Amino acid sequence: MNSSVLVQAKGMRRWFILALLFIAIETSFEVIIPFLMSDIIDVGIVQRDTSIFINRGLWMVVCAIGSFLFGLLYAKCAAKASARFASQLRQKQFEKITSFSFENIDQFESSGLITRMTSDVLVLQNTITNGIRPFARGPLMLVLGIGMCLMINPTLTLIFFGAFPIMGLIMTWIVSKVVHQYQWIQKYVDVLNSVVEENLIAIRLVKAFVRKDFELERFDRVNSDLAALNEKTNRYAFLNVPAFQGSMYAVIILLLCLGSGMIIQGTIQVGELTGMLSYVLQIMNSFIMMSNVFLLFSRSLASHNRIQEVLDQQPTMVKPKQGQVLQDGSIVFDHVSMKYAVDSEESVLEDINLNIESGSRVGIIGATGSGKSTLAMLIARLYDLSEGQLRVGGVDIKDLDLFELRNSIGMVLQKNVLFSGTVRDNLKWGDPSADDDRLLWAIEMAGAKELIERLPGGLDMELGQQGVNVSGGQKQRLCIARALLKNPKILIFDDSTSAVDTKTDAKIRKNLASIPNLTQIIIAQRISSIRHCDQIVVMDQGQIVQTGTHDELLKTSPIYQEIFESQQGGMQDE
Repeated sequence: MNSSVLVQAKGMRRWFILALLFIAIETSFEVIIPFLMSDIIDVGIVQRDTSIFINRGLWMVVCAIGSFLFGLLYAKCAAKASARFASQLRQKQFEKITSFSFENIDQFESSGLITRMTSDVLVLQNTITNGIRPFARGPLMLVLGIGMCLMINPTLTLIFFGAFPIMGLIMTWIVSKVVHQYQWIQKYVDVLNSVVEENLIAIRLVKAFVRKDFELERFDRVNSDLAALNEKTNRYAFLNVPAFQGSMYAVIILLLCLGSGMIIQGTIQVGELTGMLSYVLQIMNSFIMMSNVFLLFSRSLASHNRIQEVLDQQPTMVKPKQGQVLQDGSIVFDHVSMKYAVDSEESVLEDINLNIESGSRVGIIGATGSGKSTLAMLIARLYDLSEGQLRVGGVDIKDLDLFELRNSIGMVLQKNVLFSGTVRDNLKWGDPSADDDRLLWAIEMAGAKELIERLPGGLDMELGQQGVNVSGGQKQRLCIARALLKNPKILIFDDSTSAVDTKTDAKIRKNLASIPNLTQIIIAQRISSIRHCDQIVVMDQGQIVQTGTHDELLKTSPIYQEIFESQQGGMQDE
């Protein structure tokens, strides 16, 4: 699929063509009016011919009405073209982003992606809305105006050809000054959005640490930098109107000086000079319009390039054309190493060898940053491994259908996410067709039955953005219930009961143990959460240093012994 920004305009080609056609007709009507006016002066007034007044006057009214009507038709077509173009461009970007692997997403700031889908698209939309008219009208009015002036008096028309190079140089200088500034403006908008996003996400932390003044100062600094850059850019951009108006007045003065002498000599009539002066305004306005188009295009070029970066980004994860379906929950890591970036010197995981049987329970423990979460993400192929082979269900993970693989894995990540909507809406992410009985079963298995009974509205209670109106432990249990509704073959808990009390944690473990043929991978900080697992994996600095049962590791693993002893004082044996 061709993802070029310009390709997205193909569906709106008809509206673009109609808009340009209506502008051409509208401009033609306007250009005729000064010509008719010169006839009224030279023939109607000088020869006192009232029929000329009536005839030419009626034609001027027809031209004015025609210009107005075709201007309305242009506005309608331009509005449809720009709105549909912007909508399609946002849609294509969103589709592209959702196809990205984590490695692709890591190359962009979230605030930058939001800016590209909103501010940058709006810049292109405004360029179409405000740029089609002057883009078509300017050159057309310039050509027709010059043509009419040549018909009236070729000698006086030479004045325009002397002014054109000067205005062209002015325009080139202005564009050269602002084109790179617009790129920086959009980058500063990214930074501003990032500051706002961080502040809103961490608003409770900001208030808890009384950092309001610091955040205000940080926002003011970024906002002031953006304002200063805008001011500097506009200082150059706004020079085009006074510069071209100055050129226009200079041309008018020259026309009046030369034209008055020619009237005295009898080589030109008053009406013809009046018509020439009218065309001066049209020709110079056409230059001002074209200069504004250049500025609009300069601004939109920066946004175009930023959007094109997203559309040109190729997903790093290659999906098999005819992927296989996951048959069971067995997992084999065979000398697996992994780097987040190809050019990274150090591996996040190094030479991982691990065999997990289908239906078994495996606990993973280790210090922060030891690679536990990365190991879990490889199983769902959220990242691709760098070396070695990973087999899930006896098949190389790269040969499995990606949709079927992820649909067979239930993941409850470290950062629990709930979406705006009801509790029911959030749980149905796991199974959109689930009825209330199935929802209540998943809630019971996640140890959240009492929670639902206490919530006002139960399943129909509205959750705030990111589930702000439920506690951390409640959020974790709802996320566990959501994962169970997928009826997964593999269930991954990434420190997903850290906010749950030990009694509820034990209840959840007991409930999960009753589910047949379910492979459980439990990443935890508390030994009490994994001590009953069939196999416990101890990780340190991206490597597996020891595997075994709880009792075996207490005898053979210094790291596991140290963790156990540090928790022994506050841990109760369930």
